[in-house]
Amino acid sequence: MTDSAVNTHIGLEPETVAVFVILACAAFALDMWGNRGDKAISIRKAVAWTLFWLAVGFGFAVFLALHFNTEVASLYLAGYLFEQALSVDNLFVMMAIFAWFRVGQGYEHRVLYWGVLGAVVFRLIFVAVGTSLFALGPVVELLFAALVGLSGVMMLKKHDENEIADITKNLAYRAVRSFIPVYPKITSHAFFLSKREVEAELKKPGNRDVKLKRSGKWFATPLFLCMAVIETTDVMFAFDSVPAVIAVSREPLIVYSAMMFAVLGLRSMYFVLDALRRYLVHLEKAVVALLFFIAFKLFFGATLHLWGFGIDIDVYVSLGVIAALLGLGVIASLIFPGKKARGFHNAKPPKGAVFIIKTSK
Repeated sequence: MTDSAVNTHIGLEPETVAVFVILACAAFALDMWGNRGDKAISIRKAVAWTLFWLAVGFGFAVFLALHFNTEVASLYLAGYLFEQALSVDNLFVMMAIFAWFRVGQGYEHRVLYWGVLGAVVFRLIFVAVGTSLFALGPVVELLFAALVGLSGVMMLKKHDENEIADITKNLAYRAVRSFIPVYPKITSHAFFLSKREVEAELKKPGNRDVKLKRSGKWFATPLFLCMAVIETTDVMFAFDSVPAVIAVSREPLIVYSAMMFAVLGLRSMYFVLDALRRYLVHLEKAVVALLFFIAFKLFFGATLHLWGFGIDIDVYVSLGVIAALLGLGVIASLIFPGKKARGFHNAKPPKGAVFIIKTSK
């Protein structure tokens, strides 16, 4: 049985679009209301919200199964699980970025909130472009297979690295510092401070050692720098995840809804993974294996259409492989736990920079 054996074309069916938009917006608004303020999110609360988002994601799959058929729901679930898996590595990198900027847990979810909104916009653009490119023919599939395979190789090479690269070389970091002055201390959840606010901060006894390199009416804070770096990092990850999810389904609505319900739950999942990263040391190996599986699926699917030899892997096999690899990654992590957590605490800001958290009571 192949994907083409049943009708999985849903287009932009109005009722499905309406259900997706209403469900996503309502769930995200509820998440924002439940996690307002600058208090750190406890592991118990993070687990509860992660379960909430999983229920929302799987609930949409139930709707697709009832409204269309189980094949459409399976395509969505395969893309959803794949995006969740790829998000693991993205979240680990975000942990390292937060550690580098010395961002306290009370402000992490605020930065992640804006990061998620950016991901919503950029994923929409990438899905529209990616599905259009796939429609050009099997040759594009070969190119995307090479791209996904290369991503897997790069993940293998960086797997044992404990420290994040020097963020001062990041394009977004350098761009922000080029266009707007930066006040180097985190004093609140604000992304920007006015000149008057900066002058008031400089008069405080504990800030006498702070030296401003530039002057202006407005100053960016390290929180804004952190958010800019996270946004550009997520865009780079989208180059991996979007082709991989499109490899499962060519339907833009299925692809985008699968990615969105996975991405919207990343804020709560971040805090769960932050607490469990010591015990999920082999999960990234499963993600690498998934990337190679998708590259294999794309390559041999393209050769089948181009030259008549290859393999057309159906949605149920794809869903089974994704679930099996993720399960093996978790089980391996439980049986063979790591000796120490990833070394994000080793991440250091540039010499002379002052990134200090002051939480308000």
